[in-house]
Amino acid sequence: MNELVKWIAGVIAVALAASLSIHAHAAPGPVLGDWLTEGGGAKVRIAACPDQAQRLCGTLVWLKQPNGADGAPIRDGANPDAALRARPLLGIAMVRDFRADGSGRWADGRIYDPKSGRTYRSKMQLEADGSLKVDGCVLVICVGQTWTRP
Repeated sequence: MNELVKWIAGVIAVALAASLSIHAHAAPGPVLGDWLTEGGGAKVRIAACPDQAQRLCGTLVWLKQPNGADGAPIRDGANPDAALRARPLLGIAMVRDFRADGSGRWADGRIYDPKSGRTYRSKMQLEADGSLKVDGCVLVICVGQTWTRP
């Protein structure tokens, strides 16, 4: 009976270690939270995607200048979908569908540029200094920004 208990305890320990390893690999950890875009004009909140907890998404939660000259909230006027052009920029999904791609890297995401109304393939990488390098790509050409913690 004592050997059986030891064997069961061993199986449980192995299963627990495997489970922790899987979660550690997929865990987005230090990238979660608020990030200031390059230049400090906007803040994006990165969290698990609402419909895919293993992926990362980001919402525009703050703008340095949230209102236009008329005092009204800045709208998503460049959006290619005419039905979305009247929506305020605050609260829109800026980044979506990033998957963990190794330690401190995320790939296969999309990033929306409200200035152009275009969505680009994107990747992110956590830098050694704690900043986040975010690249938007067309074909093989990528243009990046460095985001920082507020």
